[in-house]
Amino acid sequence: MDILIDGLPANPDDLAHQALVNYGAYTSFRVEHGAVRGLDLHLARLDQAAVELFGESPGESEFRRLLALAVEGRDKAWLRVSLFSPEIGHRNPSFVGRPKVMTVVSPPPPPLATQMRVTAVTHVRETPHLKHVATFGQTRVRRAARAAGFDDALFVDDQGHVSEGVTWNIGFIQGERIVWPQAPMLAGVTQVLIERGLIQTGLGVESRPVHLDQIAAFDGAFLCNSATPACPINSIDTVAFSEDPVWLDRLRDAWLSQPPQPI
Repeated sequence: MDILIDGLPANPDDLAHQALVNYGAYTSFRVEHGAVRGLDLHLARLDQAAVELFGESPGESEFRRLLALAVEGRDKAWLRVSLFSPEIGHRNPSFVGRPKVMTVVSPPPPPLATQMRVTAVTHVRETPHLKHVATFGQTRVRRAARAAGFDDALFVDDQGHVSEGVTWNIGFIQGERIVWPQAPMLAGVTQVLIERGLIQTGLGVESRPVHLDQIAAFDGAFLCNSATPACPINSIDTVAFSEDPVWLDRLRDAWLSQPPQPI
């Protein structure tokens, strides 16, 4: 694992701040031969988070420079890009300015799973539209789900509306159409890439509120994130879904149809 901060080797003070202060945002993705699927979306995510959380963004050209520096000489890698500021702490949160950029390079991880049994949990991430570093709630919910015999947890709000999984988006299959739940959540890069690919092939895509009471009417369900283009969800609590290999191939093909973008 190689860690750089603003393109230089990480120093102990910055790493200590990262360990003690969980204010920041990040994105992570697979890099293949200097290119990334959905790079435009990842860069937009970083830019939005930088402005919202710190008041200023390093900008696309600087992000690209630091990404290229981090993966230089590697054919394949997993890259996490984090934003933080040592000027911000629990007692002094008022700093406004450009955040530091930490890049962490590691080997590409395997997919999250090949199938999933999940349980619905009433939980809404803090500031759900951001991919931020405050992940205590997510980890706690995942631990509880696994202790109860499930693979992971699906979040619903206090009215029973489905939003997202712990670290993934969920989609439902209905005939020749994919339905994304509409709720406060993170707009996943892989979700957007799949949607782009499906629309290009003429398949239907819809976003609308999905209540937990409605999920039994769907033909299937799947999850997706940057490490897992498509994984079938076999059940949500007592509601079981049949695995459809045709639709899984369509989802993976839709993702593959979106070419990697050079850094």
